[in-house]
Amino acid sequence: MKNIHKTLIFAALLSLAAACSDNEDVERPVITAEGIAASPVNCDSYVLGDTIRLCYRFTDNEELGNFNIEVHTNHDHHTHSGEAEDCPREAEEGHEHEHEAVNPWVLNKDYTIPAGTRDYTARVEIPIPEDVSEGEYHFMIRVTDRAGWMEMKSLSIMLVD
Repeated sequence: MKNIHKTLIFAALLSLAAACSDNEDVERPVITAEGIAASPVNCDSYVLGDTIRLCYRFTDNEELGNFNIEVHTNHDHHTHSGEAEDCPREAEEGHEHEHEAVNPWVLNKDYTIPAGTRDYTARVEIPIPEDVSEGEYHFMIRVTDRAGWMEMKSLSIMLVD
């Protein structure tokens, strides 16, 4: 009876290993500015009510999945791994830099990439609300491939009135 259990366990492990080896895509997708005029870039400034014109290229060795854009306040000056360097902060006359955003802009939106695509240039117009707090924000781009691997690019942007 013990041999039957050992054989069943071995067969199950062998099946699992075979199933895992079918998916050989272990490479993360890439977010690049190669061949395009990327936008936004780190430390860009935008006026409330304007539009951010996203333009980035995504590539993958097998197949891309989708991408996500997230915007959130950076009034507390936190960081994300893989982020570009901090932007220089100019002194605002009569204002402290570290203040709580009264009406922070929060955006988190997913976008699809056509099936079978390995190279895709994302172009999206993102309207900036007029009634959000000005200040520092993080603009995050995430791309995922069909195998589930993800790459992220985090940029610092400034919103001004």
